[in-house]
Amino acid sequence: MGRLAKRAAILVLPLALTACGSDGDRPSLMEGTQAGGPQPFPDNFRGDALALMRSYVNNPVGVRDASMADPVLREVGGRQFYVSCLHFTPRETDGSYKTMRERAIIYVNGRADRVIEHASELCAGAVYAPFPELEKMTR
Repeated sequence: MGRLAKRAAILVLPLALTACGSDGDRPSLMEGTQAGGPQPFPDNFRGDALALMRSYVNNPVGVRDASMADPVLREVGGRQFYVSCLHFTPRETDGSYKTMRERAIIYVNGRADRVIEHASELCAGAVYAPFPELEKMTR
């Protein structure tokens, strides 16, 4: 494999992994040697979270009540990663709104890696601020 192809594969891998969904049995950079060592702060955490949520939410149009907490270091799988928490109410397939969701986004090497659905422990004590960009998502 050429040098350019390897670099492209490295850059595309996190996006391909995040497109698979949530905290199932899929591989993650969190489990690989790429996540070793101290984690850098995710400087573009809002943009990365927005890109990840665009593929995560079934219908990205019409999200309400969106708020986000700044990333903080949390222990995930025995390692320290930056975690940012989200609150939002997605539009259901029938057009209705049901309950607010809480999700955690795990950042690996400064990039959004995955969405965790059962986030109450990871998000305990999170301080939320409005996240209007999530409410403005389009298809």
